Amino acid sequence: MRFGVTVLPDPPWQRLVELVVLAEKHGFDSGWTYDSPILWQEPYPLVTLLVERTERMDIGMCVTNPITREPAVTASAHATLQDISGGRIVMGMGRGDSAVRTMGHKPTKIVEFERRLRMVKDFMNGRPVEWEGTEMRLEWAADLPEIPLYVAGYGPRALGVAGRVGDGVIIQLADPAIIEWTMATARRAAEEAGRDPAALKCLVCAPSLVSDDIARAREEVRWFPAMVGNHVADIIRVHGEHSEVPRELTDYIKGRDEYDYKDHSRVGAAHGGFVPDEICDRFCVIGSPAQIVDKLRGLEAIGVDEWIVYLMTSGQEETLAAYGAEIIPAVNSYSRP
Repeated sequence: MRFGVTVLPDPPWQRLVELVVLAEKHGFDSGWTYDSPILWQEPYPLVTLLVERTERMDIGMCVTNPITREPAVTASAHATLQDISGGRIVMGMGRGDSAVRTMGHKPTKIVEFERRLRMVKDFMNGRPVEWEGTEMRLEWAADLPEIPLYVAGYGPRALGVAGRVGDGVIIQLADPAIIEWTMATARRAAEEAGRDPAALKCLVCAPSLVSDDIARAREEVRWFPAMVGNHVADIIRVHGEHSEVPRELTDYIKGRDEYDYKDHSRVGAAHGGFVPDEICDRFCVIGSPAQIVDKLRGLEAIGVDEWIVYLMTSGQEETLAAYGAEIIPAVNSYSRP
């Protein structure tokens, strides 16, 4: 299993660079940041810095979206970064949450989401496309290594797009039952589209805090299931409470109140107050090094290809050090029974 880390593009920008570079030294395989340029800083200059300051890590956004920027521009920007990095860029793409809502827009409609992703995937990889009635090609990108497109989604329709178009699925939670349902849904769509379902990668991301004080760890990550709940509420509005979506994903938001984007991905966010301890334990990866290794081995056993730490807790250097010294070696040395 590969290991990644996501750091907020929060001022000062030097902090983001410092933590991702440190993660590479501790053995992490990928470095990511958010794309929400109203809440935080614009990510493209920061990703360029990450490419320049790292040596072997894959670098990407977890995640961008196809509407805050013209998608052809997003594709060209990723292709340019692929050239600069020597082939280390990955694209994470979702329908848009904080990036679009803070501009007064809504997430991309599913049909348009798929249309835009198909164009972006081909265009950023140097293949000819027809877009808005115009034939285009990035001739200079044709010989660059392929940029993989990983699609974030929770609901069955978004996961269908991931299966039909993407190279993998980004899943923002670490609950094994939900992960298995998510990948089965996406892989079914891939198979129906004539693609190889087994080729679809599974990338899982959530906060992780290494601590023997489980009560404190839960308080540090309670914001995260509240953030997931924003997406779940959208799914329930579209599909109803008795859809095929697992109850493990939907039941916990019954006590959900308003969500304040000013505290998006922030420790101590008041809108996380409704989240029970059990959901913190299921959705996140917290506890002692031994407990974390055990959970990650379980995720690897169900087919998770990459585990991405959301480094939005206290003790960031300590978390990276614990992963580098204990957790990554222990997981990588484990042989599945």
